[in-house]
Amino acid sequence: MGSLGSRFQAAPRGADVVEEGHCVVRRHSCECKKRKRASHCECDSEPEEEDSLLDTPRRKKLKSTSKYIYQTLFLNGENSDIRICALGQEWNLHKVYLCQSGYFSSMFSGSWKESNMMVIELKIPDQNIDTEALQVVFGSLYRDDVLIKPSRVVSILAAACMLQLDGLIQQCGETMKENVSVKTVCGYYAAASIYGLDSVMKKCLEWLLNNLMTHQNVELMKELGVEVIEQLIQSSDLFVMQVEMDVYTALKKWMFLQLVPSWDGPIKQLLVDCPKKKSVCGTPFLCTEQGTTFTPVFRHIRLQYIINDLASARILERDNIIPPDWLSRIYKQQWFAMLRTEHDNDNGPQEANKEEFEQNSMRCGRKLTKDGDYCWRWTGFNYGFDLLVTYTNRFIVFKRNTLSQPCGGAVSLQPRRHLAFRLRLASFDSSGKLICSRSTGYQLLTLEKDQEYVVMNLDSRLLSFPLYVCCNFLYTSPSSERRGDASESETSTHSV
Repeated sequence: MGSLGSRFQAAPRGADVVEEGHCVVRRHSCECKKRKRASHCECDSEPEEEDSLLDTPRRKKLKSTSKYIYQTLFLNGENSDIRICALGQEWNLHKVYLCQSGYFSSMFSGSWKESNMMVIELKIPDQNIDTEALQVVFGSLYRDDVLIKPSRVVSILAAACMLQLDGLIQQCGETMKENVSVKTVCGYYAAASIYGLDSVMKKCLEWLLNNLMTHQNVELMKELGVEVIEQLIQSSDLFVMQVEMDVYTALKKWMFLQLVPSWDGPIKQLLVDCPKKKSVCGTPFLCTEQGTTFTPVFRHIRLQYIINDLASARILERDNIIPPDWLSRIYKQQWFAMLRTEHDNDNGPQEANKEEFEQNSMRCGRKLTKDGDYCWRWTGFNYGFDLLVTYTNRFIVFKRNTLSQPCGGAVSLQPRRHLAFRLRLASFDSSGKLICSRSTGYQLLTLEKDQEYVVMNLDSRLLSFPLYVCCNFLYTSPSSERRGDASESETSTHSV
């Protein structure tokens, strides 16, 4: 936002020094004349240096015109030609400055009755706007820069949107993106959705995808609404720790806090208290009137990766949250997938199908607290694909274990198996912001028996611990039966 200060420049400094330089040259000129004209005299170069000094601008800090304007015209209200009244407060302002606002520019230039009024009563329809925000926004019209407190940015954004100040709106958006944290993310997301700041909404969702599972927080879960958490749970970019069952467990905690917002205690105690909120008469909770609100969220859990583990499947049955027909469809789907891999030699995805991957890949993760050697596998029925993941010497390696190491489950003896995968690494600061991140992107991989594959070679200078590893895997290729079932009865895995 411009001000009269931009029309003035300080005069160059250094004139007195140049004058003194002239005197020095004249005192030595007679001695120079006695010397041979062909010989070099240092004084010969001084006129050129003098010219260079005259052409070189020198900075001198004058009293800031912008500060003078802000103090005299805005704060003191001198020479005011219009009074703005709002929320019980008055501002003595100037039309020439108010016209920087699209709101006032239209008001003064059109056929509105306010165009010739000296006092305007401003109606404030937005409850996010208060007098402090109006003070900042009106003041921004009289100065070159504005300092916005992260705690006040939503109110200032609301006022800036009402008065149609595009520059200030953009500055509010930048302030919000720089200060996303567990305390601000929900409020910023809600404000960004109201005032149309898509880039801020995207930044908030990215923060939540990274932190919802990696840094679980009771107060954050209380604030998250159904719409936002539904977007998170259905995304393949969700940083999952450890397996899909942990997504279900996190949703149980979230649902309990939505139903009992007064609950207070540590995150570990939360899971103990969750089962106390049960449905009656044996009806699955999501089928009750109280539970229907949460149905859209639970439909996005990838149940096929929960029922592939016996202990997890038993917990689902015991909790009685998920309707039985959801589970029966998944059991059927998984049974046919198992038969395909056993009899039709489905050795996994061999063609790129990113849509299928994003909707149906297995989500799992691991936290590496410090640098060292790690080796782990995500157990469950994975169609005979025993995949070992190793972190050592700054390398991450996949190994298809067939015969070299013991395995508690079935192991496929097919000569080759295919899988689609994406591996991501990230570390965060205390506010949940990314410090560093790496991703392999979506890839197809073929592994022979006991074959190893280096997935990522890491630069130690870019790593910071604790380090979070998140993997997405797809072990089977999409079947025509599954696509047909999904189109007919909407039982596709991602919408169950």
